[in-house]
Order: sequence, then structure tokens, then C-alpha cells
Amino acid sequence: MQLDLSGHHVEITDSMRAYVLKKFEKISRHFEQVIDVHCVLTVEKLRHKAEATLVMRGNKLYADATEANMYASIDALADKLDRCVKKHKEKASDHHAEEVIKGRSAAP
Repeated sequence: MQLDLSGHHVEITDSMRAYVLKKFEKISRHFEQVIDVHCVLTVEKLRHKAEATLVMRGNKLYADATEANMYASIDALADKLDRCVKKHKEKASDHHAEEVIKGRSAAP
């Protein structure tokens, strides 16, 4: 997974970069096929916004979160992306094959 982190009206510190990387490692553990992540951290007045686009094989996922604290917005963003990735993974898996296998084992 390649992480592209940029800031708009905010300087990206090493601790911020490490925190974002740690949060996105959780997502890559749930779904290994994440190719590229583009994350933008923005500060507008008192709003701290984090947005990210995940590029996967055949699909792109986008999420954003706005909080009063930058670390809180990164947490909320990671939670949203984690839910999206899990949903995408469930859609991609073939549930009908499991039903056929269960049906064969239950038949006499």
C-alpha cells in the first residue's frame, strides 16, 4: 500500500504522518488489495477535515470526516473507511458458493 499524505493549510508533522499510517494499517489488515491511498488533511477556521481516497483493484472508495481536532478527524475517517472496506469485501465475496456447498453436505 502506497500512502500519499498532503496538507492544505496545515503542516504535516512526523507524528501526524505516523498516526495516519498506523490507522491505515488497520484497514490494510482487513483488506490486502488496497493499492494506493491519497489522504488530504485540511484546516478551515476551527474545522479540521480529513479525507481519503482508496484505490483498489477495480474500485475506488472515498470518505471524509470533520471534527474539532485533527487526530479525532483522522480516527473518524479511519472508522468510515474501515466500514466501507468491509462492505466492499462482503460484496466481492461469492456467498452463493457457500450455500451450494452447505446444501450438498446436508443432502442424503
